[in-house]
Amino acid sequence: MRKQTKKAIKQTTYLAIGLVVGFVVLSLIVDNNQWSNPTITEEVLEYKPLVEKYAEDYQIAGYVDILLAMMMQESGGRGADPMQSSESYCGQIGCIDNPEHSIKQGVYYFSETLKDAGYDLELAIQSYNFGRGFINYVQETSGHYTQEVAIAFSQEMYENAPDQSIYTCLRKEAKQFDACYGDIYYVKSVMSYVDHIREQQ
Repeated sequence: MRKQTKKAIKQTTYLAIGLVVGFVVLSLIVDNNQWSNPTITEEVLEYKPLVEKYAEDYQIAGYVDILLAMMMQESGGRGADPMQSSESYCGQIGCIDNPEHSIKQGVYYFSETLKDAGYDLELAIQSYNFGRGFINYVQETSGHYTQEVAIAFSQEMYENAPDQSIYTCLRKEAKQFDACYGDIYYVKSVMSYVDHIREQQ
């Protein structure tokens, strides 16, 4: 009887360990899924002609893939403001309620960000998310974009925010760093979508 009890306890322990290990592995897969298996929605691809039009207008025709990837990261192409460009237009969320207006403003804002960033692509992409104040911060500190400077900027902005409750840590890593302003891994996410877009072409 004791042998059976010990055997049952041992089996239960192994099962519990197996479940925990399985859960950890699954969590890692889910966390890294957007980077290892990015997909571009049909909604985003439908906007490609408009993105191309305004990229041509603002003389950044070579950045269409980047702009589509940014739209994917921002909204997946859904909603009335697929480029999430209201804040750059009027200083608050929700003032743009027309997809073409959103795309026009988003492309324009990115074109200006590129110029300010001296065509440092990663700096320009992260500044689309953080705001163009990030460019000044980088120029005064590291001189160029790095993941570390993005984290430091987010930490500083979050720490000095008058009301931290308006920010939501988008990723658990950001919470660990107390870097809850913006998305500290925005560049990595956008570039993973760019690679996927280019593979499809």
